[in-house]
Amino acid sequence: MTVTPLKAAPGLPAHSTADTADIVQIMLARLRAEGEAAALDYAARLDGWQGEIVLPTARLAEAQRALPVTLVEDIAYAHANIRAFAEAQRASVQEFEIELRPGLRAGQRLIPVGCAGCYVPGGRYAHIASALMTVTTARAAGVGRVIACSPPGQGGIPPAILHALHLAGVDEMLALGGVQGIAALALGLFGMPRADILAGPGNPFVAEAKRQLFGPVGIDMVAGPTDVMILADASADPELVALDLLGQAEHGGNSPVWLATDHRPLAEAVLARLPQMAETLPEPNRCAARDAWAHLGEVMLCDTREEMAALADRYAPEHLHVMARDLPWWRARLRCYGALFLGAGTTVTFGDKAAGPNHVLPTGGAARHTGGLSVHKFLKCVTWQEAAPEALPDLARASAGISRAEGMEGHARSAEARIVRRPLRAAS
Repeated sequence: MTVTPLKAAPGLPAHSTADTADIVQIMLARLRAEGEAAALDYAARLDGWQGEIVLPTARLAEAQRALPVTLVEDIAYAHANIRAFAEAQRASVQEFEIELRPGLRAGQRLIPVGCAGCYVPGGRYAHIASALMTVTTARAAGVGRVIACSPPGQGGIPPAILHALHLAGVDEMLALGGVQGIAALALGLFGMPRADILAGPGNPFVAEAKRQLFGPVGIDMVAGPTDVMILADASADPELVALDLLGQAEHGGNSPVWLATDHRPLAEAVLARLPQMAETLPEPNRCAARDAWAHLGEVMLCDTREEMAALADRYAPEHLHVMARDLPWWRARLRCYGALFLGAGTTVTFGDKAAGPNHVLPTGGAARHTGGLSVHKFLKCVTWQEAAPEALPDLARASAGISRAEGMEGHARSAEARIVRRPLRAAS
């Protein structure tokens, strides 16, 4: 592969992830031991919040009144798309039953988890779309109870988030963020049931809390900083390419943004234009985008489109945007990405906010082995089997033979007992 770096990424200053892990471990230990008292203390000290934790349903229902009509309509548009896509995902996977051999029947069942805990990030931005993406998807999967939490700002959780959660169908809402919010969902604090799975993006402390809690509770993924890669050829508009890179860079100074192209004039135009664009953003977006581009921005020149595709598969980006000719070729060729955006007419912003497919996606190269949040994360795909008398001789013989070859005599005898006793066919 011939790849010429036109802009390399020096990387961020070294920091220790062990510090984050240690802090989270200490916090979780205290939360397990002290429960709600610890959660209230962390909320007061870390978020400056001493208001109510469990928000009344009426508060969510009334939140719409504080919003402009246009924003209410935008949220409704996004919710309809997200719900339709999630429902189509649910319909794409089905239960089945098959007779593998005479008398040997097996099947697959899809059982929604009983309770989902959805985390909606707060802080610098009000993540309205994350409220829709998590709760709507859980509902489409058939989850019986959905609980959400989000960090309250100085004035509490923004009305737009509360309205989005209400529209998506949340059952309960906790005004808690960070580790204490995740712990409240996982441990069943404040009168809530324990969540069976935790879903939703968050800061490094939220991600680490999910990682440490995983086991008794499921998680969607351990997500890191968001990233984007753009693959562009001579047909791409440098202005759009630069703008789309900038859109992801404003997430924060730790968000990688990458461009791979086989057209040097395009690369040089983007290199010249993007820093200028960053300076036009308001603060704190400007500082975030400037830092992300300076430390983690890369521009790479390839010889062929195959080299560009191979590079993308190696990076396995969270968001992969193709602005090039022959889109069907790219869609068939590319294999490692969280979400694929095809053509100059689309943008990662559409996927992040309103298009329909989920925006909770694998980061840090995890797209090599997994996709993003979907209804499948909220479903348990379990199997069953039943053996009638006519299946027993061959089934028991093969099972006993394999068991003895493995050194497991107890297993072998258990299998052979079915031949000796010949149980009657179970009533249908």
